Amino acid sequence: MTVPVVIGGFAESEVHSVLEEACRRIGVDPVGAEMLRGHTNAVFRLKGAGAVAKIARAGTPVADVQRTVRLVQWLSSQDFPTVELLPVEQPVLVGEHAITFWQYLPQPADPVPAALLAEPLRTLHRLSPPPFDVRTLDTVGAIRRSLAAITGLPPADLSFLAQRLDHLESALAEVRYAVRPGLLQGDPQHRNALHHGGSAVLCDWDTACFGPPELDCVTVEIHCRRFGYGRAHYEQFAERYGFDVTGWSGYGVLRDLRELRMITTNAKRAAAGTSTLGEVVSRVEGLRRDRHDLRWNIL
Repeated sequence: MTVPVVIGGFAESEVHSVLEEACRRIGVDPVGAEMLRGHTNAVFRLKGAGAVAKIARAGTPVADVQRTVRLVQWLSSQDFPTVELLPVEQPVLVGEHAITFWQYLPQPADPVPAALLAEPLRTLHRLSPPPFDVRTLDTVGAIRRSLAAITGLPPADLSFLAQRLDHLESALAEVRYAVRPGLLQGDPQHRNALHHGGSAVLCDWDTACFGPPELDCVTVEIHCRRFGYGRAHYEQFAERYGFDVTGWSGYGVLRDLRELRMITTNAKRAAAGTSTLGEVVSRVEGLRRDRHDLRWNIL
C-alpha cells in the first residue's frame, strides 16, 4: 500500500495551494519554494523574497498562531535574539489555516552547537514577564492529550505509556526547583536556533510558555544525548548557561517527562506503515528497557 505524502498534516497538493494563496495575499512570489521542514508544520523557503513561510500544522487553532506572533513581536521589541517576522500583518489566514512569514537567514551546513543556545536561553529565562498572558507549562496535560489521540500503537504500549505518566505525575509533585520560573522557549534544541554572525538566534516559538527554566535545560541535554551530539556538546552548554541540570535532584523526573512528551507527540502523528511509527515503537521499547543511552533518529 502506498502511504500518501503528508506535509504538516496536509495532503501535498493542499499545502502548496495554501502556500500560493498566502503568498499572493502579501505580494511575494512562491515560485521555486523549497520545503525546509514538513513533519510538524510546513516550512518553506521563498528564495525570491528572502523569506520563510510557515504554515501551521493542519488543525492548529488560529489563536495559537496569533499568540506566537504577539510574543515574537514583543521579544523583538526587547532586542531579544529571535528570528524576525516580516513587516506584514500576521498571521495570514487562508481558510482555517494560519501562515506566518519570517526573515530568511542563510545557514552553514552544521547546526547551531548547544553552547550557542546558552546565552539566549539564559537571557530569555531572566526577562520580565511580557504585558500579556503567556500560557503556563502543562507537560502532563499535553501528554494526556497526545495519548488520547494516538491510533497507531497497540493497547499494551498505550497502557505502558499511561502508567509511566501516572508515576511521573506523582513524582513531579515532589520536585523542588532550583531556578526561578520564567519565560521558556519550550523546545530549545540545535534545529530551533539559527546561526547569526558568531552567535545564535532562537526560532520556533510554538511551545513557548511560562514555567521552570530547568525544563529548557533538560530539553537541550536530551537532544545532545539522544541525537548523537554527545556529552561534550551538553557540557559546553551547561558551562555557559551557569547551571548543570543533570546534577539537580529533579533531573530524572523532568528528563523522563520531557522524553515521554517527545514520544507521544510524534506517536499521535504517526500513520501505520511510516518510518515515523517505526521510530516511535523503537523509542517506546527503549523506555521499557530503561535505555537512556539509546540513540534516537530525528523526526
